[in-house]
Amino acid sequence: MKEGLIAAGQDSLGRRLVLVTLLFCVLFILLSTSLRTYLAWNSNLNSMRSELQLIDQVFRATLSKAIWEMDRDTLQTQLDSATRAEAVGLIELRILREGRPPEVIRHEAPGFREDSRAPELQQVLTYSPYPGAEERIGELCLVGRESRLWAELIDDVTSILLAQLLQSLMIAGLITWLFNRSVTVHVRHIARHLSQLSPTSLTKHLRLLRSPRHADELSMLESGINALQDKLATYLERQNHAEQALAAHRDSLAEQVEERTAELRAANERLHDLNRRDPLTGLANRRHFDETKALELRRARRQSQPLSVLMCDVDHFKLYNDSYGHAAGDRCLCQIADLLSSLFSRSGELVTRLGGEEFVILLPGVNAEQALECAQRLQAALAELHIAHRASETAQHVTMSIGIAQLETEPDDFETLMRRADDALYRAKRLGRNRIIYF
Repeated sequence: MKEGLIAAGQDSLGRRLVLVTLLFCVLFILLSTSLRTYLAWNSNLNSMRSELQLIDQVFRATLSKAIWEMDRDTLQTQLDSATRAEAVGLIELRILREGRPPEVIRHEAPGFREDSRAPELQQVLTYSPYPGAEERIGELCLVGRESRLWAELIDDVTSILLAQLLQSLMIAGLITWLFNRSVTVHVRHIARHLSQLSPTSLTKHLRLLRSPRHADELSMLESGINALQDKLATYLERQNHAEQALAAHRDSLAEQVEERTAELRAANERLHDLNRRDPLTGLANRRHFDETKALELRRARRQSQPLSVLMCDVDHFKLYNDSYGHAAGDRCLCQIADLLSSLFSRSGELVTRLGGEEFVILLPGVNAEQALECAQRLQAALAELHIAHRASETAQHVTMSIGIAQLETEPDDFETLMRRADDALYRAKRLGRNRIIYF
């Protein structure tokens, strides 16, 4: 199954070798075909040039005689016969007569073009009316037929391509067959053997299905894998003995460490809680508040969420202590702390005792209007407790003044937010206490 997944997910070495071989064969075919095409074109040009020379040799004497004797019928017959030759595309005969302009006779084969790439042969026609005399009577121009050159070139290129392609396919097939027979089969066998290895089967050595006479890289790989298996088996055996020897010591040591760790964890938790909690009310202390405020400020800025602060102060608490005693004052603060903890218990909300009778409530994700509703709910719940306060100048029960501030778009820092909340609290106290002021 695993071997099938590997074969499906990866290219085999044989396929990659075939592709590379075919790529090089294509490049070789292109280069070889280009060179052989060039040579074939030149060969065809030379062959056509030889044919034109042969035609010139065959018809030169007859044409010269016909011109000298002004035998128009014979001249036309010879030109027509030469034009019908397969290699001839154009015959141009210039007849020279003394005192007259040259007479030009031109015969073109069908499809002839002036810009032909075919070879051209220029010959001067002469005639000897008697021994020792020679007269120049004309000029003969033979131009080869270009269409024949292209037809021959196409035939040559086709045969070259077919031969090269057949040769390349045979080479690629032979290389693939040899590679699969000598390499791929054994590599797959090695991969299958390695995939089936486990700590219990390390003693089962790899055996390649090949003649022992071969001493090549595959033989070295086979020996290396078997040696590695032997070393791993020896190492695992020693490790097993060592683990058994350490098992008893480890169990007892783990129990001791677990006991000491539990004691230390409990002590650390108690110490951490003492450092972050107000010892009287159990609320967060200023240290906890300072750690949280910076985090909430960054989160509010990053997520563009509102952040509000309630600054709370118990009205006339000094008079309460003077009238009922400090023990009763501590009990009153604990009642108020329990009330605050029950009202502000959402995730992220933090109730802190800053000191004395002053509390601060951090409300992330809450805007000023929502904070006002929270403050009104707090005052109503405190009134329902009806903690008697006969020395209060505001009411017959304990009351609280609250200042509210909301995070501005770009505040300077958290201290600015706290200062605005404190200013709002101061204004609430100055205006008669037991009231809520939003700054």
